[in-house]
Amino acid sequence: MQQITTLDNGLRIVTQNMPGLETVSMGIWNFVGGRDEEENVNGVAHLLEHMAFKGTVSKSALQIAETIENVGGDINAYTSKEITAYYVKLLADDLPYGIDILTDILQNSTFQEDELNRERGVIIQEIGMYLDTPDDMIFDYWQDKAYPNQPMGRSILGKTDIIKNITREQVKDFMSSHYNPKKMIISAAGKINHSAFVENIKKVTNNLPNGTNNLRIKANYNSGEYREEKKLEQIHLLLGFEGINYHSDDYYSLLVYSSLLGGGMSSRLFQEIREKRGLVYGISSFSSSYTDTGIFGIYCGTGEHQITELIPVLCDQLNTSPTTITEQEIKRGKAQLKASLMMGRESAFRRCESAARQLLVFNRVIEPSEILKKIENVNAESVKKIAQLIVSRPLTISSIGPIKKLETLDKIQDRLK
Repeated sequence: MQQITTLDNGLRIVTQNMPGLETVSMGIWNFVGGRDEEENVNGVAHLLEHMAFKGTVSKSALQIAETIENVGGDINAYTSKEITAYYVKLLADDLPYGIDILTDILQNSTFQEDELNRERGVIIQEIGMYLDTPDDMIFDYWQDKAYPNQPMGRSILGKTDIIKNITREQVKDFMSSHYNPKKMIISAAGKINHSAFVENIKKVTNNLPNGTNNLRIKANYNSGEYREEKKLEQIHLLLGFEGINYHSDDYYSLLVYSSLLGGGMSSRLFQEIREKRGLVYGISSFSSSYTDTGIFGIYCGTGEHQITELIPVLCDQLNTSPTTITEQEIKRGKAQLKASLMMGRESAFRRCESAARQLLVFNRVIEPSEILKKIENVNAESVKKIAQLIVSRPLTISSIGPIKKLETLDKIQDRLK
């Protein structure tokens, strides 16, 4: 059972004690991400996440790392479209070190120029590595075409020419203008005492940024196509549609559809396209949601000569699957979602992260029993309805590789009518 306390500054603290554990996961989740950036500083949210570990008024970058690693803990962070998180995993007795480090980096980071110069170089290498990985880049290219000329469509990493020129003042300004206690959650799970944790947090969070920028631009989906002829062994292909946001009543129905369509070795796409026809090594579908939009997509890699057979078969599956769903498939899809939920609850970090994200998105922590009930209420009719709606929407495609034989977007879209 979680416990939640809201401090006077609006900062919310949530904990979940897990009997039997001797460890604790703790983090600070900020409702700020890549889609909150201006175009001229694209990548600054991710750069800030890196820089937060590079020194505070009282600690060097090495001291930050050593404080956690000397007691056997882990410290890390991530930036997504809508959230930036900083977290630690520690033995419960060492939690004070985690509290000290995470609150320190969000209040007292110095963003030294020499560290910034080095970290720009690190991120430029990260961008280079990403550009050399077509099965990663295919997703960025897709989002750029699906959400053109808007923050939702831009890369989280940013572009090399922009990263080179982001200044120390711009990094500081992004934190001071966007980070705010009312948009932060401090979450902990494992061996944790709520009251003691809250009191410790109160003592060290008096200087959090108090940014007032809430001008997140609403996502505006557009159909588009990215094609790149490149000498590769395979064509990397992503077909996608606008999906649904977190608040949709069809959220779990679409997850069930994604599971039965391309969610595993027993899924329709895997069985038809890999097992029966041998056209791919792997093929999968996915449903990703955000606060005001979502993505439903299918990714695969295939050969230059197999693409002409793959596209008609894939489109046929998208056209026929909504109306031919079986009760056994629905049952399997729901079982997979339920198992994933309950298995995830055995991880302190997963529980810690889930509670924080739910508080940010829904303003409450959703009990597992409520989620299980929503999954159980999914039926063939609800899956059919949302599947047909998604596939009727305008298609966006990205492709990289020997794509001369790949049909155009318009021709593939016509196959879905």
